[in-house]
Amino acid sequence: METLIQPKVLKGFRDFLPQQEILRSDLIEKLTKTYRSYGFVPIDTPVLEYTEILLRKSNGETEKQVFRFEDNGGRDVAMRFDLTVPFARFTAEHKDELYFPFKRYHIAKVWRGEKPQAGRYREFVQCDFDTVGSDSASSDFDILSLMKSALNEIGVSKVTIRMNHRGIFNRFLAKIGASEKSEDVLRIVDKIAKVGSEEVKKELTEVLGNEESAGLILEYIVPEKDFDSTLSHIEKLAGGPAEDTQRMKDIYEMMKASGIENTYVLDPSITRGLDYYTGVVYETFLNDLPSIGSVCSGGRYDNLAGLYMKDKVPGVGASIGLDRLIAGLEQLGVTEAKGSYLDAEIYNLDSSLAIQYQKLASELRSKGVAVEVCPDAKKIGQQYAVTDKKGMTWGIIMSKEDSEKGTFILKNLKTREQTVDMNVEKAAAVILKK
Repeated sequence: METLIQPKVLKGFRDFLPQQEILRSDLIEKLTKTYRSYGFVPIDTPVLEYTEILLRKSNGETEKQVFRFEDNGGRDVAMRFDLTVPFARFTAEHKDELYFPFKRYHIAKVWRGEKPQAGRYREFVQCDFDTVGSDSASSDFDILSLMKSALNEIGVSKVTIRMNHRGIFNRFLAKIGASEKSEDVLRIVDKIAKVGSEEVKKELTEVLGNEESAGLILEYIVPEKDFDSTLSHIEKLAGGPAEDTQRMKDIYEMMKASGIENTYVLDPSITRGLDYYTGVVYETFLNDLPSIGSVCSGGRYDNLAGLYMKDKVPGVGASIGLDRLIAGLEQLGVTEAKGSYLDAEIYNLDSSLAIQYQKLASELRSKGVAVEVCPDAKKIGQQYAVTDKKGMTWGIIMSKEDSEKGTFILKNLKTREQTVDMNVEKAAAVILKK
């Protein structure tokens, strides 16, 4: 007898059962609708890229995480580890076919060979949205506003978006003579929420060689009581007014004009430790579960495609980490489990009524009801067990006598309440109203 292969998936990868995939699909549909309402258009890029494209400007840590191999043609290729680098290549390759400013969204899987943990996997979905070709307060605000709208659309309204400006921080570092160590400083400051101020001060002192500079940085990154006072504080520490502080003032005025300013906090400790960010940066936290980390983050970069083209293309964007967000929502118990997209199930009580069942289903669908017919005349208890697993609300029971009268029974599967002598019009009105 042939040995059976044990069914299993790789560590860090997952199968998605209908309830999980329906939840993801519903969220993606809502995000897509919101992205489009702001004028963003979809693109797609290949899963595989030449390794030199993905890793040309990356640190050793990224190289360790990428899934890389030689294909059948002897080419050195890798699976995309984010959607930003492929977008940079895409922009350079199609610059003559695009219009600028160009607003794109891209919702797709990416792969990283990092250690799996809660809310973090080796295969996961990113939901990116970026504007390239404009360096303006308006395009910065557009992304920040869309972050709030997109999360609100999927039912995540209790969030705080913490923002900062890397240009102001860079001016401050130059003023205290720490510019040469900026990459190390950014990396250390970015950990303050995890390790605390004392550990950050210790690491900064080691890197900078003196405790005074470390103390000044800690003074800089602690927010004041509100947005305006925090901005005045860091503006003073950075050497006074400049284009970067004016940009933050303009963005905040747009927020106030739109009535959304209460969602945003100016937090000088938010640095987004990557060195390609040059302007406004931000991270988004669930108010009821901040420990899960940022569920939507990003910022402004000077030159997205600088490695692949001579023309300078400024950009700004953000990415929603869908898997981490779902993990957080599940922890909070606010996700709705659905095992089906159906409104109703027509139970099969008599195989001789197969034609009438299908006729009834067709008539209900013409009224906008999503319905299916149970294909086999099994015991009703077995059919109920299936609809329970699907999380169905409505069941339709039609016997031979009902069929002859042109009626049926509509049953609320949650309350067990039954309504007899129903017809298509009445049932559709009840089902769609609920």
